[in-house]
Amino acid sequence: MARNQTRRIAPAILQADREALQALKGMGDNYKPANPVYTVEQLQTLQQQMDAKQETETQKAADAAAARDEAAAGEWDFHNGMLGVKEQVIAQHGKDSAQVQALGLKRKSEYQAPKRKGKTNGGGK
Repeated sequence: MARNQTRRIAPAILQADREALQALKGMGDNYKPANPVYTVEQLQTLQQQMDAKQETETQKAADAAAARDEAAAGEWDFHNGMLGVKEQVIAQHGKDSAQVQALGLKRKSEYQAPKRKGKTNGGGK
């Protein structure tokens, strides 16, 4: 038995286990385990359960991806709506209004006027 049974098993190992089970089925009556937990029928049941759980995992991962995409679309819809609201407030109240500031935007008067740059020596040392 493995020590850490919380980590996933590599697909190559699972494929080797599947192939070994097929070989075990081919043994027929030559394989008679002392422990009934390790019979071919029991191992086939375990394989079917594993396949069903993997299928459920795949379906739920696809559902989670779809939900994530829907959430992102909802976020963009809301954000685009808020951008439209900001444009409407600017159009209705002006760029320097308190309403613009209430939406978290800078008022036009809060911007500094550009400053002239001084002349530099033309390529001298």
